[in-house]
Amino acid sequence: MPAVTVENPLTLPRVTAPADAVARPVLAVTTAPGGFEGEGFPVRRAFAGINYRHLDPFIMMDQMGEVEYAPGEPKGTPWHPHRGFETVTYIIDGIFDHQDSNGGGGTITNGDTQWMTAGAGLLHIEAPPEHLVMSGGLFHGLQLWVNLPAKDKMMAPRYQDIRSGSVQLLTSPDGGALLRVIAGELDGHEGPGITHTPITMIHATLAPGAEVTLPWREDFNGLAYVMAGRGAVGAERRPIHLGQTAVFGAGGSLTVRADEKQDPHTPDLEVVLLGGRPIREPMAHYGPFVMNTKEELMQAFEDFQKGRLGTVPAVHGMTEKGPDQD
Repeated sequence: MPAVTVENPLTLPRVTAPADAVARPVLAVTTAPGGFEGEGFPVRRAFAGINYRHLDPFIMMDQMGEVEYAPGEPKGTPWHPHRGFETVTYIIDGIFDHQDSNGGGGTITNGDTQWMTAGAGLLHIEAPPEHLVMSGGLFHGLQLWVNLPAKDKMMAPRYQDIRSGSVQLLTSPDGGALLRVIAGELDGHEGPGITHTPITMIHATLAPGAEVTLPWREDFNGLAYVMAGRGAVGAERRPIHLGQTAVFGAGGSLTVRADEKQDPHTPDLEVVLLGGRPIREPMAHYGPFVMNTKEELMQAFEDFQKGRLGTVPAVHGMTEKGPDQD
């Protein structure tokens, strides 16, 4: 996993939870089912089976890959619409091109994040560049959907290009954990991602046997998804492994530990830690639209069908496809 790393984590700022912080218990550990997205790339549905009250403000998250493509195999998604939320695409291995009808887009690679606020609506495409399609190669990433409150659902679209070098890097007191703060803050250290809904998004790498207890805002929920490896969560050390999500209860700190022995192809425990302040508004979600009411959802479909969410541009070297190919 070549997402941004450092040779000696002990050169980084160290974070730990206060001794009197109430440890968050583990309410559940779920296993993500597999599926396919877009033109057929494999995903794990990280939040499947979790009650939305534990996820809010997060809507869904897919682990894309890890997959080693043969030449000609890399796949993406055709042009498709979005309205009412934000998509966060984090690439760990590989390369993805992004483009939207609002003029946003670019190429993201190892450790980069593309943060797209759909707001009132746009068209969007994600695809591997032509040279990767020809050569094949490793591809691994995440896509997270973050809800917007009603007051922001119809805001103007926005695109953030977050490069790996801008991510806030932290470590645990013994240097056994590398913490990449992509958005939000941890112990006063802020990540580069600008959010409308207050959230924290961290990619943590724990060496075998390492444990980290982090301060966690009490008004946030708490989730941990394992991208690789195996370990335990909570003070009770509940086992967790690749493709599983832990749901934490209330408290002021959360704990993650890596097993002493990892799989041969996975040297460390790789986990995404998520927290957010629940929006607690009604949600109407269908396909690429996330609104507050059924009527707003129907309006979104009508606006898309009538071309009000934009037109497909022909830039960034992508093959143009009409939105009716979604």
